[in-house]
Amino acid sequence: MTTARLVYADESGRMYDHPYLEMAGSSGGSWTEVDDDILMPLPPGSELFLLPDRVPVGYDRKKKRFVKLGKDPHNPQKKVQAVAAFMAPAHTQILTAAYHSKQKASILPLFSYTAVGWQGGQFVVAGVRVDPLMRQDIDQFDLERLERRAKRALTLQSHNRLIQHLGSCALTYGCPAAKNYFLGRWEAPLPTSPQCNAHCLGCISLQEGDQICATQERITFVPTPEEIAEVAVSHLREAEDPLVSFGQGCEGEPLMQGKTLKEAVKLIRGQTGAGTINLNTNGSLPQTIAELRDDGLDSIRVSLNSAREAYYHAYYRPRGYSYSDVTGSIRAMKSRGGFVSINLLTLPGLTDEEGEVEAIIRLIGETGIDLIQMRNLNIDPEWYLREIGYRSSGRSIGILEMMKRIRASHPQVNFGYFNPCLNPSK
Repeated sequence: MTTARLVYADESGRMYDHPYLEMAGSSGGSWTEVDDDILMPLPPGSELFLLPDRVPVGYDRKKKRFVKLGKDPHNPQKKVQAVAAFMAPAHTQILTAAYHSKQKASILPLFSYTAVGWQGGQFVVAGVRVDPLMRQDIDQFDLERLERRAKRALTLQSHNRLIQHLGSCALTYGCPAAKNYFLGRWEAPLPTSPQCNAHCLGCISLQEGDQICATQERITFVPTPEEIAEVAVSHLREAEDPLVSFGQGCEGEPLMQGKTLKEAVKLIRGQTGAGTINLNTNGSLPQTIAELRDDGLDSIRVSLNSAREAYYHAYYRPRGYSYSDVTGSIRAMKSRGGFVSINLLTLPGLTDEEGEVEAIIRLIGETGIDLIQMRNLNIDPEWYLREIGYRSSGRSIGILEMMKRIRASHPQVNFGYFNPCLNPSK
């Protein structure tokens, strides 16, 4: 039982808590009650979103039923809107927001939509912090210092197109990884590829048509190995717990530029053995993964929305590769002593369905995955489930129980949110 109240917004966007309706959540498209033990204060750096064309849904404890809130209880003449939270990095949603979509409701933008309520004088969300690292916590960023350092680097290295691109990522789009690069710490991004061999439903850098807008612009050029090495080497030599990663939200699939990546990794490792070189990838080309590992790549993070092949293909819509290639890439990396994470794009109701949990457990057993990064899937939940043809085939056990069962089956596997630095500085 929860004591958290339903949060809703009036026509102007002003938010209120309902006088008696409790907050509800959604799991796999079904409304559910919310227990206090899965609630946490809204993390700093999170955002609250209005959900147009969607009516808030709360739970009436006395009548023991869910209620669609069509009118403002404080002013019955006015309509209301549903509200959701976009949680700060390092946090994973346990339930999505509960709402009822009106007919012909527009598809929601590419963000995640966590259930939010009001309790004890503050906003609370159905979520959990899955990584203690503070790499992208909002209080870690001094924006004035960032701007000074970024502008200085952009001026001094005006010849390097990759650094100029990262300047736009940091100062225009607010990319935390790009910010950390200019602040000289932790993980730095190395976007390289304008092309992709997947056509993901939720691609944040390229969308065709006008139903959904990409949230950021994709890189338009392929940096040279020398440009990549110039960014990477100084960061790996000088940064705190240094890590550089190919494969960012502002690009396609980095394996499409395999030759460039191989030459860049050789250049980097020819100048420094410090830090970790990582590749965020769809894992489509196992042979290229093997060659990159042999050249000095330390780790890969492979993105998955599901360990069930049908749902994987329905979301990623791969061009020229299959799910078996993805598992083959994981095996290729592990067989050569590399570190492998999976970027598990999480949606409550599907990710924690018993059949899905069993599939993830099998995948770990078959491949030797080291880390599961619990990333919220940024997509309209209803549209996503509809587009991939989701059909519930078993009980959803909850995100926390899912993690517990995986730990019980594979105690060596860790959970987190960020790519690890495999040789952190002391």
